[in-house]
Amino acid sequence: METAMAYRIEGLAPDLFQDLFALDDAALARRNARRVVADKGGAYPCRVGLRWADEGETLILLNFTHQPHPASPYHASGPIFVAQGSLAPARHEGELPPMIAERLVSLRAYDGEALIVDAEVAEGEGTRALIERYMDRPDVAEVHVHFARRGCFAARVVRA
Repeated sequence: METAMAYRIEGLAPDLFQDLFALDDAALARRNARRVVADKGGAYPCRVGLRWADEGETLILLNFTHQPHPASPYHASGPIFVAQGSLAPARHEGELPPMIAERLVSLRAYDGEALIVDAEVAEGEGTRALIERYMDRPDVAEVHVHFARRGCFAARVVRA
């Protein structure tokens, strides 16, 4: 019996965002960002902790370059939320964080030159199976998870 390639789903590094929380609303606006207070749970996904923000929690909504390879035609950025107080990036070894497991997601498999070699939509256990299938492929360097309905970047999957 073959075993699937081990993988890790990673949150973003918090030090990329911490200085934003000290800025006032005008300074955030100049950076095309804004402060948001979660008006309900389960609606604001923090890309550092890979978790849903709690009601009343403060977040920053900003544009983030999730595919930074400068020579790739797939170079891309989009809106993300980061919760205040997220001090360490989440690391989920071989498992899906709830914010990904509970949603319809788009998985984009990239090669070493940041070109998409495959992509598909999945949900729940289908997401896990698709990640494992992609990570078993030698031409796949990493997988990006996006929320399918709004298209926002959710997390990056790498080999563990």
